[in-house]
Amino acid sequence: MTVGLVTLPSAAASSGDSTTYLNVSLDVTSKSGDVAVGGGKVFVSAEDRIVVADTTGKLTSTITGLSGALGLAASPDGTRLYAALSGSNEVAEINTASLDITRRIDLTAYPCPSNLSLADDRLWVGYGCPNTDGGGVLSLDLSVATAEPVAFGPNTNSAPIVAAAGDTLVFGDPGVAPTDLLVYDVSGTAPTQRGAIDGSEQDLSFVNDLAITPDGSMVISSFGSPYHYDAWDTGSLAKVRTYGQEPSFDGYPLGVAISADGAHIAGGRSRGSTDIAVYDTVTAAKTYTNTGPLGDLVEGSLAFSGADLFGVLREWRDGKIHLWRSEGATLKASTLTLTTPGDSVISKPLTMSGRLTLADESAPGPQPLVVTRHPQYGTPAILPGVTTAADGTFTITDIPSAYGGTTYDVRWDGDSVFRGSAASAFTWTRFAASLTLIGPAKGVIGKPLQLNGVLDTNSGTIPGGISISVQRTLTGRDGTVTTTTLPAVTPGSDGSFGFTDTPDAAGRYAYTVRWEDTDYEPAQADHSVAVRTGRG
Repeated sequence: MTVGLVTLPSAAASSGDSTTYLNVSLDVTSKSGDVAVGGGKVFVSAEDRIVVADTTGKLTSTITGLSGALGLAASPDGTRLYAALSGSNEVAEINTASLDITRRIDLTAYPCPSNLSLADDRLWVGYGCPNTDGGGVLSLDLSVATAEPVAFGPNTNSAPIVAAAGDTLVFGDPGVAPTDLLVYDVSGTAPTQRGAIDGSEQDLSFVNDLAITPDGSMVISSFGSPYHYDAWDTGSLAKVRTYGQEPSFDGYPLGVAISADGAHIAGGRSRGSTDIAVYDTVTAAKTYTNTGPLGDLVEGSLAFSGADLFGVLREWRDGKIHLWRSEGATLKASTLTLTTPGDSVISKPLTMSGRLTLADESAPGPQPLVVTRHPQYGTPAILPGVTTAADGTFTITDIPSAYGGTTYDVRWDGDSVFRGSAASAFTWTRFAASLTLIGPAKGVIGKPLQLNGVLDTNSGTIPGGISISVQRTLTGRDGTVTTTTLPAVTPGSDGSFGFTDTPDAAGRYAYTVRWEDTDYEPAQADHSVAVRTGRG
C-alpha cells in the first residue's frame, strides 16, 4: 500500500476525462476496487481504506480503519455509504458528508461479506469466503437502530453477486460454471423465489457483475462467457435484449452499470487495453465508447455519476489502481473539425476554419471555443476567445511567432445535452521571405537587358550556397508563347542579385524569379519588358 495524494491527468477522449492514481496497489486476485457515488463524492474501496474523490475525479480524502473493504453501496439520497468489510466480517455505515463511520453491523456468523446492493432501506449482502460452499445472501433492515442479518436461499461456493431494486432481488454465484441467476420477489416479509435463469441452458459461466433497472423489472448480466451483456425480464425470466454483441471477439466483459434514470447501460471489457461502451437501454444502440489509457478494468467497478462514467483501472505490472472518469458518457455526441491552409509564415496572419456539428444535426448556435497553440519550440498559449456562428462554423486567426511545427487544439466543453469534443490541426511555420525584381520597361532586339533584384528573408541573413531560378516567357506578336529556363543566379550576402538577357525577337518578355527553401516561405517576383525591332 502506498500513502499520499497524487493526481496524474492522462490523455483521454474528452477534455474533462481524467485518470487519477489512487496511491494503492491491488493484487489481481483482490476483490477491492468497487466504486460508489453519493453526496457529491466518488468512493473507491481499497482493502484497508476507502479513497474519496470529487465528481471531477480529484482526490479529496481517505477513510481508514477498515479491514478488507470490498463492495460499496450508496443510499439514494447520497447521505450514507455502506461498505462490506470482509476482513472484520462487518458492514460499515459511513456519513458521506463528514466521512465518519456511524455504525458497524456485526456479521461474524456470515464470513467474508463482499458484495452489496441497496434498495430503499434494505441492504442485500452477498457473503462467503472463496470456494468454501458456505456463502449466501442476507438482508439488513437499515431503518432500525440495530440491523439484524436475515439469511435465506441456498448455500453458494463464494460470495454471490447481488442486485436489488423495487421488489426484485437477483444474485449469482461467481465461483461456479455454468452459473444460474436466482430471482426473488422481496416485496413481502420474506423473499420468495420466482425462478432461475438457467446457466446451463443459456450458456452462462462465471458471473462478474449484475446491474438492475431502478424499477427492478430488468437485470443486466456480465459473465466471463458469453462475451456480451444480456438483459433479462425479472418477471418472465426471459432474455429480452443483448448489448455489445460484436461480430468478432472484442474482449471479456468485466462489469455493467445502469444510469440513475435507467436510460443508459454501460459495459466494460478487458482485452489488453480497456474499453467501455454505453448503450441505449431500449434500443441497445451503442452511443459512446472510450478506451482506457492503461491496465485493465477492475471487475464490477463501473458507476455512473450524472452524465459521467467512472471505473477503476489496474496496471498490469505492479497493480497500481487509478480512478478513470469518462466525462459526458451519456450525452449526445458532438464533432469538431479544424483545417489549416497548409504551411504558415512567421509574423503573417494564419487563418484556420472549422465546424461544430451536433449528433442530431441541429444548429449549435453561438458556442464558445477554447483554442490553444502548441509551438514545437516555445510555451503553449491560449488564444483569444472564438465563438461559432449559428450554423457551427468558425474561423481562427493567429500570427505565428516561432519557427517549426505548431499544433492548434480547439475544444468545445459541451452542455447539458451534448458531449464536448475537440480537434487538432498541424501547420509548419517557416521564416518569411520575399523577392523583388526590377528592370527596363522597354527593350530592343539584340541589345542586352539588365535586371536586378533582392532576396529579403526579413532577418538580414541570407543562407549560403543558394540559387534563384530564372524563367523567361516570350509572347510573340503572333500570339506564340515560348518559355525558357535561364541560368540560375546566386545572391550576394545582402540578398542582391542581377542577370542580363539579350532578346532575339520582338514581343513581351516576362521574367520570373523564384526561390524555395524548406525553412522559408516560397518567394517569387515578376518583371515584364516590351521588346521592339529597333527600326525607326
